[in-house]
Order: sequence, then structure tokens, then C-alpha cells
Amino acid sequence: MGKNQQVFLSTNFSENIEYLLKELRTEENFDVIHRKLEYANKKFGLFFIDGFAKDDVMVEIMKELSRLSTNALYKEAIKKLVQQFIPHIEVETTNDLEEIISQVLSGQAVFIIEDCDEAILVDIREYPARSPEEPDIERVVRGPRDGFVETIVFNVTLIRRRMRDRSLIMKHFTVGRRSKTDVVIAYLDSVVDIDLVNEISKKIDEINVDGLPMEEKSLEEFIFGRHYNPYPMVRYTERADTCGVHLREGHIVIMVDGSPSAMICPTTFWHHLQHAEEYRQKPVVGIFLRWVRFTAIFASLFLLPLWFVLAENPNLLPESLKFIGPTEKGNIPLFWQFFLAEIGIEILRMAAIHTPNALATALGLVAAILIGEVAINVGLFAEEVILYLAIAAMSTFATPSYELSLANRIFRIVFLIAGALLGIYGLITAIVLWIVLLGTTKSLNVPYLWPLIPLNIKALMDFLFRIPVPLKKKRPSALNTQDNTKG
Repeated sequence: MGKNQQVFLSTNFSENIEYLLKELRTEENFDVIHRKLEYANKKFGLFFIDGFAKDDVMVEIMKELSRLSTNALYKEAIKKLVQQFIPHIEVETTNDLEEIISQVLSGQAVFIIEDCDEAILVDIREYPARSPEEPDIERVVRGPRDGFVETIVFNVTLIRRRMRDRSLIMKHFTVGRRSKTDVVIAYLDSVVDIDLVNEISKKIDEINVDGLPMEEKSLEEFIFGRHYNPYPMVRYTERADTCGVHLREGHIVIMVDGSPSAMICPTTFWHHLQHAEEYRQKPVVGIFLRWVRFTAIFASLFLLPLWFVLAENPNLLPESLKFIGPTEKGNIPLFWQFFLAEIGIEILRMAAIHTPNALATALGLVAAILIGEVAINVGLFAEEVILYLAIAAMSTFATPSYELSLANRIFRIVFLIAGALLGIYGLITAIVLWIVLLGTTKSLNVPYLWPLIPLNIKALMDFLFRIPVPLKKKRPSALNTQDNTKG
């Protein structure tokens, strides 16, 4: 069957039923239900997926239909059923059998009626879902405790609850020939750059694949590409309030059914350094928290490579800093100590992900006390190596964006290798090339280092300092919004 090929209903009831029975494979699928019904002297065929159906809604509909008089559907049966006799809000009609199959597999119920060339679709879906909870990696001391879940309808509702703007658009797509995954892009059409919306919509429409195996991450790879650049082109969030703030700024939010993470785009490097906690405190406190976080992030990038280069080249140090560097370097070179320790931390992170919560504390004790202490005692690692590595690891975990922290970790190793091969000149060269990479990167035509490159001092101050909300009158100019004021 071709992707866009249509098969239309006929007035031959038996032919329609046989087609659906064959294509939906009701004999092989225990959860695909076909009910033979009869109301008002007309035969009905009801198809639905058992796990999606709301039993009480279906019972009420069938009760109402059972009360129909003999000649109630003699003329204009479909119109009467939709407008008068089916007591449900979400009801529509279609004459496309392929659309019927797609909607049944998506969870809707369909009525096929004798002598009618249209079918009635009734949205009786009840999604299996967990209750909204605060995301683990985006916790705040003050603020909402609800977060996205794996069901896209609930996530859309959480955003609607915070955005009662008539210009808020939720544009729906279906991606995947087999998975038919629901994708929604949300934006304010009175604010957003419409060309940007059209570009994203076009890219989603052009996706030709069986399914999205990793939901939003697979969709990101189709839309943004740049597979060899480890830095994230979108900001992931599981918080509806974060999505609301970015929508009002002029960003676009992309949601994929089956994932609790939404993608915010376009974003810059600086967006990944922000956290909701900064805006839940007084501006002065927010500035303090932001700069502590900035310090941690840049320490996670540069502290280890810089210390290694200075420890290997003590002649670069002034007299006041001669204490830097280990007195005993251990039994293996410093570079390999750092490299092995980096790999060890990564193994520990992976082990923690796959370890049940009840055993996570024990895992940390084993790694920190047994492995670390023994490694120092036997002379495998120098004590200062463990100290600076621990600082870098803590700084990495202080990064709000998990994707950014992984990218920074990769470049920390690159800086370390450059410093080991070419000393201080290698480290400086690697950092310059890193800045060039970020400076030439664009996320949907927005420079990744904006407003630093190209320089926009006013916007840069907004990123570096937590500006009081009443003073933020303008939207980011890089987003090219239709309405650039917030007043």
C-alpha cells in the first residue's frame, strides 16, 4: 500500500467490514476488537483497541443507540448520528478506509454503518500515563512541581494551562510510516518568526522513515543534523513553565508523543547555562547563583587541562603559585592518571544509571572510598589528581543541561590531550579552535554564541546577569520576532 494511497468506503457494508477485518488482522490481534451491532434496523460494525477504550463512554454511547426507534436512521443516518444520537464531544466522519485504520490503531473507535459511505470516528481514548511529577534534573526550591509525562495530550494541556493566548498554535504532524508518531510544534503566531515555523514544518514533513526509535532525539537529528558537533542545538526541558517562558520570548517548542522531554529552539550556548531556580529568587540572589554556576561550568572545562599543563611545566608558574603540582606524581604519568580517572568517572556514571536506587549509595561508597583511597595508597594516582578531578566532576554535575555537560566533558579530554602533546601552546590552540567551532555554529540561523558573537552588549548583559522581570521589555533580537516588545 503506498504511503498516500486512499481506499474509500462504499455503500457495501460487508465489503467495508471485510477490508477492515483483513487490514486490522482482528483474528491475529487479541486487542483489536470488532463488535457486530444492530440499531434502528441497520447493521453497525464497531472497531477499537481494547487498551485505549474508555468502557463507561462506550457503554453510554451504546445505550443511547439502543433507544433509537426503528425508522430513526432511515434518511441521513450519518448526519443524525453525529449531530443528535452519539453523546460524545469528539466525533468526526471520514470516507477514507486507510485513515480509519490509522485512527483505530491510534486509539479511536470507528462505527461502520450499513448503506453508508462514511464512517464515524469517536475519540474514546484513555491513555496509560503516570501523574505529572517534578523532573529530577530540573528541581527548584520554589515553583511548580508538575512536569511533562510520556503522553503528548497531557503535555499540551500543561502548556495551555499557562498560556491562555489565542495566538498559541499547536500544530500536529504524524511521523513514521509504521510508528505514526504524533509530533506537535507549539508557538505564538503573533510573536514567532513565521519563516522559522515554516522551515521546521517543512523538515518534519520531509522525514521519510519507519519510526522515531528515540522519540525527540531522533527527530532532532532529522531536523538539525550536525551529527559530529557534540553541542546541543536544542534545549531539552520537562517543565511546562520553562516552555511557557520561551514561547513568550518567541521560541518554538517541539513535543513528541512517548517522551516527557520537549525541545526548545532555536537556542544558543547561553540558554543551556540557565536554570529556573535563578528566576525563583530575588535578582541579586539569582545573579549570585548564575555566576556560581558559570564558575562551575568553566571549571569543568578548563581546570584539569590547565592544572595539568602547569604541573608538567612548573617554569610557567610565578613564585606565589609554585605549590601547584604534586610532590609525588605516582607510578604512571600524570596524563594517563587523568585519562584513566576520566574513563573511571564515566564508568561510574553509567553504573549509577543502571543501579537500583537502594544500591546507589553503596556504589558511591565503593567508588569513592575503596577504589579512590586504594589507588592513592598503592601509588597509582597522586592525591592532587583525585582532588582536581573531583572538583571537575562536581562542576560537570552543576551544569543545568545534561547534553551540554557531556559535550563539555568531551572537550575537556580534547584540551587535556592537546596540553599533553604541545604544552601550553597546544592548550591555547585547542581553546581557540573550540571558540571558533562554537562561533561558527548556528542553530536555525541563530549564531550559537549570540550575543557574544556577534556582540550585542545589552542582550549579553541579560544572559550574564539575572535582570528583574519588570525591566525586561524586549525580546531577543536574534529570534527575529514579529513583536519585539513585552509590554
